[in-house]
Amino acid sequence: MTQKVIVTCAVTGSAHTPSMSPHLPWTPDQIVEQSVAAAEAGASILHLHARDPQDGRPTADPEVFAQFLPRIKQATEAVINISTGGSSLMSLAERLAASRWAAPEMCSLNMGSMNFALFPVKEKIETWRFDWEPELLEATRSRVFQNTFADIEEILSSLGGARGTRFEFECYDVGHLYTLKHFAERGLVEPPYFIQFVLGILGGIGADPENLTHMKRIADKLFGDDYRFSVLGAGRHQVPLITVAAALGGNVRVGLEDSLFLGPGRLATSNAEQVERIRAILEGLSLEIATPEEARQALGLKGGDRVAF
Repeated sequence: MTQKVIVTCAVTGSAHTPSMSPHLPWTPDQIVEQSVAAAEAGASILHLHARDPQDGRPTADPEVFAQFLPRIKQATEAVINISTGGSSLMSLAERLAASRWAAPEMCSLNMGSMNFALFPVKEKIETWRFDWEPELLEATRSRVFQNTFADIEEILSSLGGARGTRFEFECYDVGHLYTLKHFAERGLVEPPYFIQFVLGILGGIGADPENLTHMKRIADKLFGDDYRFSVLGAGRHQVPLITVAAALGGNVRVGLEDSLFLGPGRLATSNAEQVERIRAILEGLSLEIATPEEARQALGLKGGDRVAF
């Protein structure tokens, strides 16, 4: 409880689509504007995906990342964390292309293959801006999000070993913690481990407080004092679940990638609005917010001066 809370903001992601909210950033200019505002509001880590500037579909093209990464770095001290998940429709090579080019301080790393189901959301939208949106959501009904042991080994080698990047280990179920322990025992990852408990994705563990405390109990058993945990609560579970996480001594993740809403029936108008809300809650719990430099020190990051963008 004495550690400062690291706030991660996941700015755009690949799950939500432009038709779901007019506030979802998808052009480079929008991603820059909302990332900088989120950092100014208190986010010390910015978790970033890229989207096609023409229609907002997920892309892993390094040329698109290059349109916003340097600008965000110049405007803020925040840690830039690039997704290696991208989309379940992308190949591993596509998913890693931007990170291999950018050599960022952090990348996300999904710790297992899973059913990552987004198709139920399709039934809630009446009008679509782009044809690709319902097609992408429906594809998750029959597509497995692949993250095999070989895939994880490739990511650890090409980014961690070769480029000094550290990871946000995304664990969508309890078994993913044991997978991380396997790689730790092989010496392929080193502490401190930054583990993101992801709750509420259809196909992963449910967004129940009991599941959160169970995952923390197992992580305590497996990693002892060698890890820090953060919590991602999907959709309407975002604020309640991450508030519980903070009370348990954890870190938090917000952002329009994870939830488009600020409250019941109320769309968040920006990522910064979500950061401001959780910051008010944390400060109400007498918890302090970590600065970007404090987050770097806590997670053993290499520093923003050693990235390639």
